[in-house]
Amino acid sequence: MKKSEINFTVSLDENHVPERIDWSASDTGEDETKEAKAMIISLWDAKENNTLRIDLWTKDMMLDEMKHFFYQSIITMSDTYERATNDKEIAKEMREFGKMIGEKMVGENK
Repeated sequence: MKKSEINFTVSLDENHVPERIDWSASDTGEDETKEAKAMIISLWDAKENNTLRIDLWTKDMMLDEMKHFFYQSIITMSDTYERATNDKEIAKEMREFGKMIGEKMVGENK
């Protein structure tokens, strides 16, 4: 069986607030570590029948970046949901919700 690894390194300040998030993955074909300002990881715990989450962002992530990150995350989840379930109708509704929220977020910045 082939194995693949995804590694995260989170550098914290003296108050345990993330200053930097670095990540690498063995299947990218690259040997470099990349930097990220935020991450949302969801894991399905089949034994507990529950979702486990890790939500982290660095202290230099700007509010506009966070809003864009969430908008893109909703759209990406819609695409993933459609591929996993073939439920085009719900995926479409999720995209419409994402678009509506995105428009509200942009409107807040005017």
